[in-house]
Amino acid sequence: MKHSRLGGVTGHNRELWPVLLLLLLAVLIPTVCLLWFMNEAMNNQRQAAAQQLTEAYRAQVSLIRERLERYWERSLAALEEQSRERSGGALFAQCVRSGLADSAICFGEGRQLSYPAPPAAPAPDPALERSDWREARRLEESSPAAPDAYAAIAQSATDPALRAQAWQAQGRCLVRAGKKDAAIRLVLERLERSQYGQATDLQGRLIAADAALMALQLMGGPQDNRFVPVARRLRALVLDYDDTPLSGSQRLFLMREMQALRLPSELVQFPTFQAEQLAAQYLEAEQAPVAEPNLRRAAVPGIWKLGSANGRVVALLRTETVHARIGQLLSEQKLATHFRLVISQPGAPVPEGQVLESEPTGVRLPGWQATLLLADPKPFEQLAQRQKAVYLWIGALVIAAMSMAALLAARLLRRQVRLARLKTDLVASVSHELKTPLSSMRLFVDTLLEEPRFDQEKTRQYLELVARENARLSRLIESFLTFSRMERNTYSFEFADADAARIVADAVEAAGERFRTPECLLDVKVDPGLPRVRADSGALVTVLLNLLDNAYKYSPGEKRIALRAYTENQSLCFEVEDQGIGLSPRECKKIFRKFYQVDQRLARTSGGCGLGLSIVQFIVKAHGGSVRVTSQAGGGSVFRVQLPCERT
Repeated sequence: MKHSRLGGVTGHNRELWPVLLLLLLAVLIPTVCLLWFMNEAMNNQRQAAAQQLTEAYRAQVSLIRERLERYWERSLAALEEQSRERSGGALFAQCVRSGLADSAICFGEGRQLSYPAPPAAPAPDPALERSDWREARRLEESSPAAPDAYAAIAQSATDPALRAQAWQAQGRCLVRAGKKDAAIRLVLERLERSQYGQATDLQGRLIAADAALMALQLMGGPQDNRFVPVARRLRALVLDYDDTPLSGSQRLFLMREMQALRLPSELVQFPTFQAEQLAAQYLEAEQAPVAEPNLRRAAVPGIWKLGSANGRVVALLRTETVHARIGQLLSEQKLATHFRLVISQPGAPVPEGQVLESEPTGVRLPGWQATLLLADPKPFEQLAQRQKAVYLWIGALVIAAMSMAALLAARLLRRQVRLARLKTDLVASVSHELKTPLSSMRLFVDTLLEEPRFDQEKTRQYLELVARENARLSRLIESFLTFSRMERNTYSFEFADADAARIVADAVEAAGERFRTPECLLDVKVDPGLPRVRADSGALVTVLLNLLDNAYKYSPGEKRIALRAYTENQSLCFEVEDQGIGLSPRECKKIFRKFYQVDQRLARTSGGCGLGLSIVQFIVKAHGGSVRVTSQAGGGSVFRVQLPCERT
C-alpha cells in the first residue's frame, strides 16, 4: 500500500535557490558594513571616554564629601531636636529606639549627668531618728518577731517612702525565716500598689522593682501561675523610661537578672539592653564625658562619640555602625568597577591601589579621608573591551533580527511557492482522475448507441463496466469532498453506540464485487463478543473501505487481503493486511501526508490521488484512536487502527 508525491512538487527547491542566495547576500552585506562602522566607532571613542571617565569620577569625591557633611549635620540636628523635647531616660530611649545612636549619654541643666545617672547618694537612715526602727533592726538579727515589728512601722508611718522601706524590710525578714509564700504575698499585695511606685530604698533604688525581682526568684519558675504576670509587670517597669525613676545601673541589673530566670523568650528581650551596657562601659572609661559636635573616638575601643551642639546628649556609635552609615551613602553613589571609593578613619592604613584623589571628609569627621582608587591597572582597556562587547552584542542582535526576518521571508516565499505548486498539481490530478472514468463511460455508451440492435449480453457487460467506473468516480468525488470538509474544519461526526461486527460487514459490503472475484481472496475474521464503541459508524466504514481499497490497488497480481477485528489492552483494533509491494521505513513516515504517493505508476493505473490515508488518520484521531503501519519493501503491509472501547 504505497502513495507517491504528486509529480513536480519536489522541484520547487531548485527554484528557490536563487531567491535564498539573494536573501543571504541581503544579510551579509549589511552585516559586514555594520561591523566595520562599529569597530571604527570604538577606536575613536576610546581615548575620549577614558579622559571623561577619569574627570567624572574625580568629581565624585567632592560630591561624597558634601553628602557626608550634610548627613552628619542632619544627625546633629536630630540629636539636638530630641534633647529639647526630652531629658534623662526618655531621651536615652528615644535616641536608641530611633536609630540615632547605639547608646547615649544624657545631661540635664548645668551639664549634670541625667542618664545613665550614677547611683544616688544614700538616703537618711530612719533608724538614726526612730527608736522603733532601731528595735526592729535589733530583732532582725536574732528574733523571729522582726517581721511583725517592721509591719507595725509600715502601718503607723505616714510617708509612702518610709512605709515602702518597712514593707521591704519585712519581706527580707520573711525570706530569712523561710516564709517564701508570705514574702511573695507581701510583694504582690503591698509593694505593687501604685502609691509605692516612686519609692526608693536607702541606696536610691526603686523598691517596687527590687521587690518584684525578689518575688520572681522566690517563685522559682513558670510552675507558679503568678510567675509570668509578675514578670510582665517587671519588664514593663524596666522598659518604662518616661515615668519610672530607675537608675541606669539598677535597670541594667534587673535586665541581667531577668535573663538569668527561666522566663519565656519574649519576656527577656530588651531592645535597650546593649545600649545600657555600652553606656555603662563608656561612663566607666570616661569619668567626665563632654559633648562635642564632631565624631571622635571614645575611650572605649571601637566606639565613637558625637555630641549635640547644645551639650545635652552624646551619641555613642560603634565602628560598624559608622561604617554602615557611610557605606549606605556610598552605595547610593554608583561607580564603575574600575574605581573604588574608600572612607578611611583616622589612623587607618592607606588603601591598596593607585590613588586618584583624596580629600578630608569635612569638619564633622575630623581625620577621616575620602579616597578614590584605581582598582584595576588597566581600567580603560577593560572599559573598551566592555564597550566592544556591547557593540558586538548589539550587532549580533541586529544580525540575528535580520537573519530571522530573512528566514521568515524565505519560509513565506517557500510556502507560497509550495501552495501554488500544490494547487496546480491538485487541479491536474483531479482533472486526470475525473477524465479517466468519464471517458470510459462515454466510450461504453457511444459503443452501445452505435449498435443497430442491443445485444442483451453485451449491453449488460458494458453497463457493468459503466457501473464500475461510476463507483470509482463516486469514491473519488467523495474523497475530495471529505478532504475539503477536513481542510475547512466542517467535517461533522454523529457519535453513537456502534457494533464492531456491523462496521466490518458494512465495509465489506461497500467494497463491492471486486473483492469477490477469483483473483482476490479477502479473509475476514471478527472475534466474537467485541465491545461496543462510541463512534460514527459511517466514518469508521469509510476508514476500513479506504484501507481495503489501498490494499486492493497496491497488491498486483493475485491479491491476498485480510481484515481482522479484535480487542487488545482494552482497545478495539481493526487490521488490514496485504501481500502487496510494501513500504520502506522512510516511506512509512510519510504515508499519511496529503497527496503523498510512493509508486505513481500504480496510482495512475488503479486510480486515486493520495488522500485516502490522510482521511483515515483524520477520522481515527477524531475518535481518540491511532493508526499505524508496519511494512517492509516487497513484503506487504499491515495497517492497524486502534480505538478506545466504551467503558461499562
